[in-house]
Amino acid sequence: QVQLVESGGGLVQAGGSLRLSCAASGSIFRINAMGWYRQAPGKQRELVAAITSGFTTNYADSVKGRFTISRDNAKNTVYLQMNSLKPEDTAVYSCHADHIRASGRREDYWGKGTLVTVSS
Repeated sequence: QVQLVESGGGLVQAGGSLRLSCAASGSIFRINAMGWYRQAPGKQRELVAAITSGFTTNYADSVKGRFTISRDNAKNTVYLQMNSLKPEDTAVYSCHADHIRASGRREDYWGKGTLVTVSS
């Protein structure tokens, strides 16, 4: 089993910044992509940003130029730097990891989520 623990959420004013962290621990063999998803009240969960083990990144159009995803493979940790936050960024942000077992089996793991609230 792999556990993902997020931190860094909170309340911030519009235009402000927050940095989310997600640390993976447990029986890790190899983690491919890691990513951040978010779900606002009454809306479906959406991909915010993802990063491969080779540091290729992908962003939702709504956050391009404002958010930056990064990772530290040695620490099995992924980060999301969020700048110029807007009220519409308010959501629960969850971390995802694409884990590969030694057998080659792929597994999806999710963190419990951290709430980001942006006030206007």
